[in-house]
Amino acid sequence: MKTPLKNISDIQTGLFAKPSGAGELVYLQSRHFDENGQLNAELFPDLPAKDISEKHILKDGDVLFAAKGTRNFATVFENHNEPSVASTSFFVLRISYNKVLPQYLAWFLNNQATQALLKTQAIGTAIPSISKQVLEKLEISVPDIKRQQAILQITKLRDREKSLKQEIELLREKQIQQQLFNALK
Repeated sequence: MKTPLKNISDIQTGLFAKPSGAGELVYLQSRHFDENGQLNAELFPDLPAKDISEKHILKDGDVLFAAKGTRNFATVFENHNEPSVASTSFFVLRISYNKVLPQYLAWFLNNQATQALLKTQAIGTAIPSISKQVLEKLEISVPDIKRQQAILQITKLRDREKSLKQEIELLREKQIQQQLFNALK
């Protein structure tokens, strides 16, 4: 089944706020994530909860989509993170259709074909931005849950394979460098 993203999720913009350095909530920004959309910073509450609407506080399974700049990615917010709100760099996608896994939605948004399509529809030159309307109209393929889980498992295994290959290459390089160094002695 293919359907527009707006049919399976509520899409809202992140919150504009100025972190004060202390508070009860983390103000999530793009800089907190690496190029793969994984948290790469230790998070500290830096925003007071006072005057923040409950609808802006992230829930487990919310999908964050970085829509501004050249580095667009999707990631799933998990409840083991500090209580947080997303900055205006993100759209927050709250799945409203129980037959879509948040991790699958993030995978779909991060897929090369989806990314290429979204980049062609970005507006702005200095800081390209993907609009809410573009995201709402994005057609998403929704296979059954078992197939979504299989896609995610294959992706996880492929990522592990890539990581192991990098580790092997580093170890091989160290080994060769050590052999060359030993040959000098």
